[in-house]
Amino acid sequence: MLEIVASFFRQAVIQGIPLLYGSTGEILTEKSGNLNLGIPGIMYIGGIMGVIGAYFYENAVEVINPFLAVLIPFACSFFGSMLMALIYSFLTVTLRANQNVTGLALTTFGTGVGNFFGGSLSSLFGEGGSIALNATGNLYKTTLPFADDLGLFGETFLSFGFLAYLAIAIAIAAQYFLNHTRAGLSLRAVGESPATADAAGINVTKYKYLATCIGGGIAGLGGLYFIMDYTGGTWTNGGFGDRGWLAIALVIFALWKPKYSILGSILFGGLYIVYLYIPGLSRSSQEIFKMLPYVVTIVVLVVLSIRNRRENQPPESLGLSYFREER
Repeated sequence: MLEIVASFFRQAVIQGIPLLYGSTGEILTEKSGNLNLGIPGIMYIGGIMGVIGAYFYENAVEVINPFLAVLIPFACSFFGSMLMALIYSFLTVTLRANQNVTGLALTTFGTGVGNFFGGSLSSLFGEGGSIALNATGNLYKTTLPFADDLGLFGETFLSFGFLAYLAIAIAIAAQYFLNHTRAGLSLRAVGESPATADAAGINVTKYKYLATCIGGGIAGLGGLYFIMDYTGGTWTNGGFGDRGWLAIALVIFALWKPKYSILGSILFGGLYIVYLYIPGLSRSSQEIFKMLPYVVTIVVLVVLSIRNRRENQPPESLGLSYFREER
């Protein structure tokens, strides 16, 4: 029984890490007042850019350098995702386009780009077949060297690749940044009332751009984790499923606090695969269980609406464009 519980926890963490990256990045974005519904597309871009970087590196060298094999896809994923977020920022902050429409457009664009290059990258270079970056994937899946020596504890808590621990570290750092640094407090001020922040001398445009771009880069690492760690370097079109939307739902569940995203991601990951641990379920019943994370999010929204505590509400100006002329 203990082994089953440990196995379930481990799988819940594995499923939850992409959500943790996506939700942490989106929380930083939303704290600036930008509602980026393009997170699913950004995660696709993060995944495919990591694949492209790893593909070119593996095919350019005879002997793979482990450090470069990890660094190149990581950098490609992060900066590729930042570029998507920069496009969003330009359209919504500078051109003041509708944030919801822009985000949905980026999701469609990112998904299409990811599936196009993921399905045709090797064919474009005359190789054919699907992309399988096993060497790079194995490096990303490398666990702590002493994990196997610690029995069930090591297998349960220490048998993940470095991206899993990095996701937790980033969430903790984001929590500290938002609550204990001057820049973090300024960012929260921008999200609550950009006009007041502007009057206080805070550069609203700079904070919105930086928060959205850095948040997008973090969210894109969720796509990299899914491809390199979860699937071992193998791209499958549509393989992300609805994880990008789950990450956005997790932001609400976590009450816009990165520290709650850590536990929430494990909970969502567990709810996402709990049907695998219930014998005798039909196909339709399995799909009902997959809805549980969204049901939990709706319940949280209802509870928040009833209690109406300000500290648990989204930023006051979330989703609204700032017109300095109207200040």
